[in-house]
Amino acid sequence: MASYEKNSAYNILSVSHAIDLLEQFLGNMDELGLADLSRSLQLPQTRVSRLLSTLRSRNFIEQDPVTEKYRLGFKTFELSKAAIRQLSTLDISRSIMESLVRECNETACMSFLKDSCIVNLGVVESKHPLRVMPRIGSQLPAYCTAGGKSQIAFFEEETLRRYVLDCQFQQYTPYTITDRQQLETHLRKIAHKGYAVQLDELEIGLRSVGAPIRDNTSRIVGAITLLGPSLRFSDGRIASELVPLVTRGAADISARLGYLQAS
Repeated sequence: MASYEKNSAYNILSVSHAIDLLEQFLGNMDELGLADLSRSLQLPQTRVSRLLSTLRSRNFIEQDPVTEKYRLGFKTFELSKAAIRQLSTLDISRSIMESLVRECNETACMSFLKDSCIVNLGVVESKHPLRVMPRIGSQLPAYCTAGGKSQIAFFEEETLRRYVLDCQFQQYTPYTITDRQQLETHLRKIAHKGYAVQLDELEIGLRSVGAPIRDNTSRIVGAITLLGPSLRFSDGRIASELVPLVTRGAADISARLGYLQAS
C-alpha cells in the first residue's frame, strides 16, 4: 500500500548553510569565532554573520560578550532533550508494539505530533502479504489519521480551537473531514472515548485505530496506532478486538513511562 510520503526535489541553500554552521560545534571546540566559521564553511564572513544573527535570534546560537566568540544556544539543548525523549519512548514502545502485532497480525506504528502533522518514529509490520508499510520519518496530516486525532483531541480548549481554525484541510477522500465544526465535534468525542478511529479518511482502503501515550507528567508524548486494509478492519473487528488492543498497548507504554492513571 502507499507510503504517503512526498519527497522534495530540492534543498533550501540558506537552511543547509545554517545546519552546516551548527554542525561545526560537533567537534572539540566549544566556542568558535566568525573567522573560524567562515573558513571552515568556506563562506564569506558577511554571509556567516547573517546566519549567526538569525540563529541567535532563535536561541540556537549564543555569543560570549567578552570573547565575542559563538557557542551553541539553549534551543539546541532543548532539541537534543526532545530527541532523546522520543528515542526513549520508542525503545519502551518496541516490545509492546511487537506484542500487539503478534496478537492481531496488523501493522503497529508509534508516532509523535509535530506542528500540524504526525511523524512516524517506529513501525512493526504485519506478516500479511497485503499490509500497510508506513515509512519512518514520514509526516502525515494529523486531522485525518488515528495517531494524529488521538493526540490533538486532548489539546487544551483554546489550543484545540486554534488548531481547528488554522487547519489547512485537504480532501483526500470523500470521507475526509474538512468542515471545522464537524472536526471539532469529532475530536471532542475522541477525547471522551480515549481513542481514535480513522475510516478511509486518508486513502480509500486504509483504516487505523490509535490511542495516546502519556509520560510521568500526564503529558501526551505520542500515539500508538494499528493500521491495515479496510477489508480486514471491519467495524465489528475494530470495536471488539483492535480498540481494546491499542488502548491496552498505549496504557502499558504510558505506565512504563511513569504515567499513573487516575482511579
